[in-house]
Amino acid sequence: MSHLTGKRVAILVADGFEQSELLEPLRALREHEAGVDVVSPENGKVQGFEHFDKGEQVPVDVQLADADAANYDALVIPGGLFNPDKLRVDEKALAITRAFFEAGKPVAAICHGPWVLANADVLEGRTVTSVPNIRRDLENAGAKWVDEDVVVDQGLVTSRTPKDLPAFCAKLVEEIDEGRHRGQQRSVA
Repeated sequence: MSHLTGKRVAILVADGFEQSELLEPLRALREHEAGVDVVSPENGKVQGFEHFDKGEQVPVDVQLADADAANYDALVIPGGLFNPDKLRVDEKALAITRAFFEAGKPVAAICHGPWVLANADVLEGRTVTSVPNIRRDLENAGAKWVDEDVVVDQGLVTSRTPKDLPAFCAKLVEEIDEGRHRGQQRSVA
């Protein structure tokens, strides 16, 4: 079992995230002893959804305006339809996402989460997966899209839907345990 003691992870969300895609990675990271902050442009709490129904509210630990990629070892971007749609037009969210890539730190995105990566211009030449209906957006951003439960490419972990969460969480923990990935070619998992 990997231990992430001393590692810090930011989970970037806005209102409208898919609840399981935040809570399951959060649980997996904490089980492996990582410190995790929910980072959001929202104040107080963010609203989760279970598909189209309102779910739990999750407390925000750090305001996006105050967040710094240098304080974290990895970034997680949950999906849901509304969450990444808001984040992909938020310049601070795009800037912090780019900072993780520039530092070679692990980044994980699931479902619609890779929309944020497309708008941050970090997908050129990367192999990724996502919910199928954003495939064309990711390809237009320069990514090679594949239909797999989880894909790992140089520390970038992507998955399709909540049913892929076990594989997504396992690879997320593994990549954070490995650390930086600058210039290291990774294969599809």
